[in-house]
Amino acid sequence: MNSFRTRLPLGRSAVLILIATLLFLAQYAMASNPEPAAVQGASMAPPAQVPPQAELLSRGHSGALRAVVVPPGESLQPHLSVPESLKEARWLAVGSGAQTPASLTPEGLKAPGQPGVWTLGGSHAVITPVHFDGSSPRLNGYHIGRWPARTAGRTGNYAPPELLIEVTPQNQDFAVSEHFRLRNFLTKDQAHVWPKYLVLDLRLVDKLELVLQELRTQGHPAKGLHVMSGFRTPQYNGPGEKGRAKFSRHTYGDAADVWLDDDGDGQMDDLDGNGRVDVKDAEVLARAVDKVEQRVPELIGGYGVYRANRVHGPFVHIDVRGTPARWSKR
Repeated sequence: MNSFRTRLPLGRSAVLILIATLLFLAQYAMASNPEPAAVQGASMAPPAQVPPQAELLSRGHSGALRAVVVPPGESLQPHLSVPESLKEARWLAVGSGAQTPASLTPEGLKAPGQPGVWTLGGSHAVITPVHFDGSSPRLNGYHIGRWPARTAGRTGNYAPPELLIEVTPQNQDFAVSEHFRLRNFLTKDQAHVWPKYLVLDLRLVDKLELVLQELRTQGHPAKGLHVMSGFRTPQYNGPGEKGRAKFSRHTYGDAADVWLDDDGDGQMDDLDGNGRVDVKDAEVLARAVDKVEQRVPELIGGYGVYRANRVHGPFVHIDVRGTPARWSKR
């Protein structure tokens, strides 16, 4: 027993010496025989550097907005977070390639001074609208008309819009959100007149994105909403005829008539699963609007359910007028 106890510590020492020797030899071998170039390059390359981008902060309740609307030359705070490396960058106009220097003042970064859709080192955009005083019914050859509220003395939510988004053939496809582009909301007339002008409340776009999200929770694919009618110029809307309200929210850019058309057949999908397309499918869509308004009361507004006629299938009017309104045209 005594001889075994004296040999055990010597055995441990020998093992430790052996391990140290092996580690030294391994390090020497690695230094003498580096990895093949391809493998060494893969292991030694620094991580990819992602270019800094201007980060949009105002993504809406849906998280799907990709733009903000800011009057030319006004501060972008708190809409956009801009890294220091981009403070000397240049704004790039979507579609045209025009550039303008970024203007940084003690109050923060300013929106470009010219109208357009602009990006600064990223995919998110700042839309700078055109001021329109309504003294003429036309702007750059585009017939807009006059808002009846101007002569009726309406104010507040019905005051005539003074900022219009200039839409060109080059920027009309810009995605203001995940599923909607500028052209989706243009008035359906004057097809060959450019530029066109658009009033668009991004709260409406945010609400439409939330409706899509709600429909997905109900099991519908909800790839996008077809916008039958978005913004209507006063001259297109008319004085209140053919089923259009004189003070239609469409003329204020915060309303859209939509249906869900995932199968691409040009009409509302069979949302209630009864094997036919009718006003009950529009009611399914309307209930999704209700759910959204309950969850996000800041986007409350009106909705109307419309049955099919010889021109179109069933659809739902959705707006963000700020007060609840409900109606049905069955």
